[in-house]
Amino acid sequence: MTEPLAPPPRKDPRRRTRVPTLPPAARSRAALGLTAAAAEGRFALQVCAECGAVAWPPRDACAGCLSVQLVWRELPPGGEVLAETAIHASPDPYFRERLPWRVGTVRLDAGPSVIAHLHGDVARGARVRMAARLDRAGQGVLIALPEKDTPHMEDDPALRALTCHPRHRRVLLVDGRDAAAPAMARALRAAGAAAVWAGEAEGWRGNPARAALAEAGAAVVPLDITDSDSVARLAGEYGGRIDIVVFNARHLRPGGVMAGNGIYTREAFDVHALGLMRLARALGPAMAARAADGVNAAAAWVNILSVWALIPDPAFGAFAAAQAAALSVARSLRGDFRASGIRVMNLFAGPIDDEWHQPLPPPKLAAEALARELVRGLAEGAEEVWCGDVARDIRERWARDPKVLEREMTGGGR
Repeated sequence: MTEPLAPPPRKDPRRRTRVPTLPPAARSRAALGLTAAAAEGRFALQVCAECGAVAWPPRDACAGCLSVQLVWRELPPGGEVLAETAIHASPDPYFRERLPWRVGTVRLDAGPSVIAHLHGDVARGARVRMAARLDRAGQGVLIALPEKDTPHMEDDPALRALTCHPRHRRVLLVDGRDAAAPAMARALRAAGAAAVWAGEAEGWRGNPARAALAEAGAAVVPLDITDSDSVARLAGEYGGRIDIVVFNARHLRPGGVMAGNGIYTREAFDVHALGLMRLARALGPAMAARAADGVNAAAAWVNILSVWALIPDPAFGAFAAAQAAALSVARSLRGDFRASGIRVMNLFAGPIDDEWHQPLPPPKLAAEALARELVRGLAEGAEEVWCGDVARDIRERWARDPKVLEREMTGGGR
């Protein structure tokens, strides 16, 4: 059984901080389908549309009928470990610092046999469930997990290297005034976060969430992401200790592009896009430098976005435009963080059950549901998380035909 992860000792400032390294990242274009599935926490393999054969490793043509119609499809994740070994020496810098490392051959219920990373609670001959996860290079890999959850299984070194679990890590919630902030703080602390800080702009104003944040175990710190000086002060005091950033700041006002107030529109862009850039410039370099710093290494940057970043609801057109800009910044930030292995996770949420969404009909997203999906996404090391029925519906329709969805959302299909 996996031993529970012990809290890290206080770091000796005289010791070298381990330089971040990445596992081998070379992949074929065909193999990027596994990466796309792993980014959303899905287990998918190539299936031939002509003969139905399941292909592994990823390839451009079916080995049976030579058809090039290979599509990525979610399949049953069950399998059996045929053989296992532990690697004790490696020329690769990433694995050399993490030895020994277990790998094995797993015969999948779907057909092929694969070589995969093995969880520490998996033995030879055992039944397993396969999972696709992103490694630190951002590429999809397979890991064999116990068929049923085991105690402390998330603390296994191989699994922790493929995820961003908050246990023993310190988290910054950017906006402590957000109605969902207390629920997120509770969920993060319950998942084992060592500390949760919640930013608060204009502390002289009352904050209804302050008592709930304190009860949840979060400490309120001054932070105004529209003020470069405030961001710099926070980075100077906490930048070297923050392991996970949750960018939950939101400036939401109803109104379309033509009818919206210009001041509200400018403020929305200042919070969602420019505020995200300010904070990334202030905290990003320190996080990137600490991406291999032991048990509580910097691990993830989470952006909580409205699903309207993909396709706007005209009733909130200005807000949707600012969210689309934030999504573009987040994707660029993912490229900036790639060399360090910091995971950038975008959590897309449907309308949240708060005062600004009161006129909208259900279903609306509860704060507790948002918090659960946040922790789940970190525990799986995902890049894209879709939270709530509305967000998942928009995502499916967007993948099917974005132009049809645009016409439906803007009233063109009525």
